[in-house]
Amino acid sequence: MSMRSVIRFASWTLEPDREPDAEPVTYAMECAVCGRRSGAGVDFQDAQRWAFAHAGRNPSHHTYREVIHRPWRAWMR
Repeated sequence: MSMRSVIRFASWTLEPDREPDAEPVTYAMECAVCGRRSGAGVDFQDAQRWAFAHAGRNPSHHTYREVIHRPWRAWMR
């Protein structure tokens, strides 16, 4: 017995998922010096406030990374 594969070439589209049931976009900030990270939330200002507070407690920590989780969806045209 042998197996046969059929491969179909198709055009796919990848785009941010903006459907009503999509997961929310979340934001966090990560300190590039020590690796500590804010909690993830839907309001970027919460992450920004964390970075300001962290910098205030650690004056030599000047570099941060923005961490965004954005849901995407792929669909065949």
